[in-house]
Amino acid sequence: MTPIPPFTDEHEALRESLRSFVAREIRPHVPGWEEAREFPRELFTRMGELGFLGIGYPEDYGGQGGDSVHSAVFAEEMARCGSGGVSAGIGGHVAIAMPPIFKFGTEEQKQRWIVPGVKGEKIGALAITEPGGGSDVAGLKTFARRENGEYVVNGSKTFITNGVRADFHVTAVKTTQEGGHHGISFLVLEKGMPGFEVSRKLEKLGWHASDTGELSFSDVRVPVENLLGEENKGFYLIMANFQWERLSMALGAVAGMQANFERTLEYVKERNAFGRPIGHFQVVRHKIAEMATKIEACRDLTYHALRLFVSGQDALQEVSCAKLLACRAAVEVADDAVQLHGGYGYMREYDVERALRDARLGPIGGGTDEIMKEIIGKQLGL
Repeated sequence: MTPIPPFTDEHEALRESLRSFVAREIRPHVPGWEEAREFPRELFTRMGELGFLGIGYPEDYGGQGGDSVHSAVFAEEMARCGSGGVSAGIGGHVAIAMPPIFKFGTEEQKQRWIVPGVKGEKIGALAITEPGGGSDVAGLKTFARRENGEYVVNGSKTFITNGVRADFHVTAVKTTQEGGHHGISFLVLEKGMPGFEVSRKLEKLGWHASDTGELSFSDVRVPVENLLGEENKGFYLIMANFQWERLSMALGAVAGMQANFERTLEYVKERNAFGRPIGHFQVVRHKIAEMATKIEACRDLTYHALRLFVSGQDALQEVSCAKLLACRAAVEVADDAVQLHGGYGYMREYDVERALRDARLGPIGGGTDEIMKEIIGKQLGL
């Protein structure tokens, strides 16, 4: 089968390798990891050994030198692992925490965090959201006061993926009292710094295998060498990775929907009622047809956004549309899958129950549906 642009045979070879790894070394362990409420740290080092964590990073830093399309394949195949928490934990490290350091960090900072991050020896987290505000980045309260070659940080963060066990946290802080988007900076806070505590591990509707933390900073002294990019220019750093984060979420939503659909299609072919497979009943056939059409529409829109993104064109509107449509559709498709499984769909032994819970984060994380609609509306001149 000829790959769909922008994918090439090289990207499809990577897909085959990743899909085999996920099926062999992740998927069988998902039920246990979900029950334990975490996946082992060793998964990071194992994926580092195999080169999967460095797919989108240069060989100079231990990576594979891949492009954004290679990273897109990674996002898609991780979404098929059967656990939103595992996919989020690995993706949060690779696609959310490390990119700001790679794009804006000094050579010394890249050696400190990117090199061990690619190996899976250190785990990263991005810490922006605060208890008092989610999408309102301009309303940050965590403050960093500069003093004697250090920053003294006070404040808190919440909903931080990998927040409990991360070794380094790329953290958004205010460095001036000026309001709005001005005066935001990024500091890399490291585990073990006095005054830096994980207040608690949060319990969630889904993503059970990922550790989501609430963090508190009480007079945490951070060396000025841990400033990422320019002081007071952090808002640009935030915006620089938002498009990729949202595109990754759309890609993952499409791949997750597809996997969920495949399991459901197999089920309706095998499950008998009234003397024949339930897939032979018109009401079920039509629901399956609707699911397939919805997934295809989301895939086409998401791949269109990906093509624009990798070509260097402005893809803000298309990425926002893809994230809005695909993440919401993933919830709907998961709900349809549960319905078609009947009582079994409500049972934990079937993946569709977990898929529905995991999918519900999509319309919230990385920018809510409402924020996506605001962006799209403004792009349309409203």
